[in-house]
Amino acid sequence: MTSFQTVLARAEQRKSGAEKLQALLPPKHDAAAPAALSDERVLAEMAKRIFSAGFAWSVIETKWSGFEAAFLGFVPGLLTLQPNEFWDGLLSNKRIVRKGAKIMAVRANAFFVAEIAREHGSFGKFLAKWPSSEQAGLLDLLAKRGTRLGGNTGPMLLRFLGYDGFTLSKDVIACLRDAGVDIHEAVKSKRDLAKMQAQFNAWAKETGLGYAQLSKICALSVGENYTPEEPHARMGVALALAL
Repeated sequence: MTSFQTVLARAEQRKSGAEKLQALLPPKHDAAAPAALSDERVLAEMAKRIFSAGFAWSVIETKWSGFEAAFLGFVPGLLTLQPNEFWDGLLSNKRIVRKGAKIMAVRANAFFVAEIAREHGSFGKFLAKWPSSEQAGLLDLLAKRGTRLGGNTGPMLLRFLGYDGFTLSKDVIACLRDAGVDIHEAVKSKRDLAKMQAQFNAWAKETGLGYAQLSKICALSVGENYTPEEPHARMGVALALAL
C-alpha cells in the first residue's frame, strides 16, 4: 500500500507548501473532549447533520435558532415525553425546515441518546471511550441504533462532536482508492468500512497523526483544488438562491 508520505507530499504540493496545508488541518485531537458534551448538544448536532444532509448547510445554520426553540433545546428526556400532537405541530412550524421524516428522526434519536446515556453516564462519555482504531464499529452502531445516521452522516456527526475519526467523503474515498485500497466509489458495506479502517490504522501508526488530520490531508490530496475562500463563496450563493 502507498505510504502516507506520498499522500502528504501531494497535498502539500496542491496547497502551496507544508505550512499552508497545516493551516487547513483540524487541531490535534483531545481524546477527553467528547466526554464533556451534554446530551442535548449531542442530539442537537445529530439533528443538524440530519437536516443538513442533501440540503444547503448555510440555510440550516441561518434557521438554527428556530430549530433550538422548536425542539425545546434538544433535551432528550423532555422530547421523549412529548405527545404525537407536538411532533405533528412541527410540520407546520415555519421556523424550521419542515421535512417529516427528518423531524421524526429527531424524536427517535432522543430515545437513542437517552438510552446510551443511561448505559454509559452520558453520550459524550460513551464516545470518549470508543477508540478511533475501531471507528467502523461505532459507525455501525450509529446506523443500527440511531435513525438516519448511516452513510456519511455518521462520520460527519462524529467530526462535529469532536471525535477523532475519518469521513466517507468522495475525496477521502478517492484518495484511498488511489492508494490501492480495494473499496467501492460509494462506501456502504461493512467490508469497505473495514478496509478503510485498516488503512487509516496503518497510516496512524506510520505517522502518529490523528485520524481527523489524516482524513483531511487525504481529502486535500485529490479532487478539485479549491482555495480556502471558494467553499464559503459557494455557500453564500446557495443561501441566496434558497431564500
